[in-house]
Amino acid sequence: MNNLKVIIVGAGMGGLTTAIAMSQAGYQVEVYDRVRELRPAGAGISLWSNGVKVLNRLGLGAEIAHIGGSMQRMSYFSKTGETLTDFSLQPLINTVGQRPYPVARTDLQQMLLAAFGANNVQLNSKCIAVEQTEASATAIFADGRRSTGDVVVGADGTHSLIRNFVLGQPTTRRYVGYVNWNGLVNASETLTPKKNWVIYVGDHQRASMMPVGSDRFYFFFDVPLPQGVAPKADARAELVRYFEGWAEPVQHLIQQLNPAQTNRVEIHDIEPLPNLVRGRVALLGDAGHSTAPDLGQGGCQAIEDAWVLTNALLTTNVSVADALKRYETARRDRTAEIILKARKRADMIHGKAPEKTQQWYKDLAQEDGTEIMAAIAKTILQGPLN
Repeated sequence: MNNLKVIIVGAGMGGLTTAIAMSQAGYQVEVYDRVRELRPAGAGISLWSNGVKVLNRLGLGAEIAHIGGSMQRMSYFSKTGETLTDFSLQPLINTVGQRPYPVARTDLQQMLLAAFGANNVQLNSKCIAVEQTEASATAIFADGRRSTGDVVVGADGTHSLIRNFVLGQPTTRRYVGYVNWNGLVNASETLTPKKNWVIYVGDHQRASMMPVGSDRFYFFFDVPLPQGVAPKADARAELVRYFEGWAEPVQHLIQQLNPAQTNRVEIHDIEPLPNLVRGRVALLGDAGHSTAPDLGQGGCQAIEDAWVLTNALLTTNVSVADALKRYETARRDRTAEIILKARKRADMIHGKAPEKTQQWYKDLAQEDGTEIMAAIAKTILQGPLN
């Protein structure tokens, strides 16, 4: 379909990737975001090969390789530092045909902004409603502005207003059951070898580090807690308490992190949605399938969405609504499966059924990497560019 005007609400990873893909398709693209300044939520993201392949296809392969970390090995340790399993990720890379790139979210957003054009994003634009006719769709903003096009893309995140329009009712986010702390630290051999992804596990908790660009580690800690437990101190003091007695690298990490730049997040997901489109309005990214981070696929799914939605429009001359339905058909089951698999894995990791978590620890000690990499590869190879 030619000469379309596409209105994208949300300038996060999914919205910007969609803007780049739609622009390259020759469409007129407008991007709006409610914030006054773009600052991504979270410090880092594990960008697996299915997401990287889309960025490669959009001409951003050299850029993502530059800002991403070189992650060559994966290691699990017990909380006291005994090696459970340690293996090269090269067999995974050979299977899926692309290296993963853990990346700082700010670096990724700046890369996408540069590719689309930062001046092309209209900030301080809070979308408060969506309307559509058979011939057009309109985003309406709090200051009275209206933007009408052929398509409105709701890339407005986990608290999406446009999701309510598409479904005809509000949705409730679901607390997954744990709190996550995350941030960036300078890479150091006292923490872990610089090309390793390490995960310490025990007591239904996790502490992890993975390499990102500019010689840094992205780190995260997980602790299962009741919803609404307020922090009693800064991040370092909290983590010292929760990870008392854990291995020396974990203690070094806690001392090296900057509490003021460490995020503390209660992890939520949403139930898989019955539909992702309504007429000329489509949901994308967390607006359509907000998921726990336990598969590392949240960002990758938003990037896949961008590619599939653009190609749905490019490869039909029936109608916009028909193209969006084809997008929905391609993405609904894929993203629902990711939500449910991530939820199941979160439950296993964080002690929802303690005997399953203990069995997982035992299984890790017998693992040579084959089963872990096979599971990751299966998720990757179900993506649209395989």
